Amino acid sequence: MKLGDNIQTADWKKEKHAPVIEAPETVKAGEPFMVKLSIGKEIPHPNTTAHHIAWMELYFKPEGDKFIYQIGHFEFAAHGASVQGADSGPVWTHPVANCSVTVNGPGTLVATSYCNIHGLWENSHEVKVG
Repeated sequence: MKLGDNIQTADWKKEKHAPVIEAPETVKAGEPFMVKLSIGKEIPHPNTTAHHIAWMELYFKPEGDKFIYQIGHFEFAAHGASVQGADSGPVWTHPVANCSVTVNGPGTLVATSYCNIHGLWENSHEVKVG
């Protein structure tokens, strides 16, 4: 078994678990640009104690490179749990993360997300340098 065999993909416009990557299609080498990751942009994902997105990760795979590089890990720990019971807590985190990224050449941003019930999901976004 390979981990990759268990990662699911889908169009985020039709599947609430697939990570959404919002970033420019073309960037300038060596200049920062913003990347926004989210879950549930078109179809809301539940955010309850029993069913939630626990984390997302962002990677960059440079064009022609053998390796992928981790950019960030974003954990969402509050899902309404409290001593009073599930979904009665005072705080919820939402699966949205922003980060500033600089690349030296073209490649692909890859995002993964983990739903505590439906497992690992993946999406990608190509970045050109112009």
